[in-house]
Amino acid sequence: MTKYILRRLVMLIPVLLGISIITFSMLRLIPGDPCRVMLGERATAEMCAAFAERMGLNDPIYVQFGRYLFNIVRGDLGTSIKTGQPVTAELIQRLPMTFELTLASMILAVTLGILAGIIAAVRNNSAVDLATMVLANVGVSMPIFWLGLILMFIFAFKLGWLPPSGRSTVGVEVVSLTSLWNLGASTPRVLYALVDFLSGFRLLTSLVTGNMAAFWDTVKHLILPAAALATIPTAIIARMTRSSLLEVLNQDYIRTARAKGLTPRLVLWRHALKNAMLPIVTVIGLEVGYLLGGAFLTETVFSLPGVGRLMVDRILARDYPVVQGAVLVIATIFVFVNLVVDLTYAWLDPRIRLE
Repeated sequence: MTKYILRRLVMLIPVLLGISIITFSMLRLIPGDPCRVMLGERATAEMCAAFAERMGLNDPIYVQFGRYLFNIVRGDLGTSIKTGQPVTAELIQRLPMTFELTLASMILAVTLGILAGIIAAVRNNSAVDLATMVLANVGVSMPIFWLGLILMFIFAFKLGWLPPSGRSTVGVEVVSLTSLWNLGASTPRVLYALVDFLSGFRLLTSLVTGNMAAFWDTVKHLILPAAALATIPTAIIARMTRSSLLEVLNQDYIRTARAKGLTPRLVLWRHALKNAMLPIVTVIGLEVGYLLGGAFLTETVFSLPGVGRLMVDRILARDYPVVQGAVLVIATIFVFVNLVVDLTYAWLDPRIRLE
């Protein structure tokens, strides 16, 4: 198992290198001049030349790419063209929002999807099965931005049950963990950076500090974007669960278990479901990538300060370093999620040999 994990980690290097090359090249093909975007149309040629020289944009492409790779190896993702801030610092500020949204959406999708798939499989060819599959097919066809706007219109503007946008209500603040634990200049830099990063998770921070008003306020702001983002994964997981479970329920050993007098509930939960989980886990791993990508639209529609919205803003501003850094971080997360999925296979099915 250890050799397999190390081998997969080594394979991560060429994958991320390829993603870096593609992202770097595609950004340079986008029409537009970063100087004009940042300094305005009234910027003189001398101002643009000074700007390009300062940002290293006058160097040949291969020199820029080599400098980019060298900085990555050192753990430096570069400096934002738009703000002049380190890219790492900007991503650390935005990642907690994206993580919270992705996690909330995944919990919804996995829970509702597997539950709906089980109900449809157990009641195969019934009205419940038909209704579940119809809803799943409709859910797969739903555009995120359209569904987000519909949910916002109904539950925020018409019914007034939930806030329409934003991460929190104005005035509902959360105490930073660095302030709560009195971390200062004497604190090791790595520890301080880690605690400061964790402080960005409003749900976690509000629970640790006992601020339940902030916790429930954050939950209310997450419901609509998480529901919109989770709709398609829920439908896909439900369809896969139904299909996989029906296949397992028709196996000979399931018939033998029933012939021995085991109750349908025991057959389902002890024998059938675990063996049906292998393709479901695969789909769940793939849907993590969809959720990270879907955060672009969801965060934009609901005005959430996450990495997705940051990337949209910086693509329009031709802020190459921020976009490259964000894509690299998201790709790394997705590759590690797939590693976890592969390791889960061995737990679900001991017949799978990883070494």
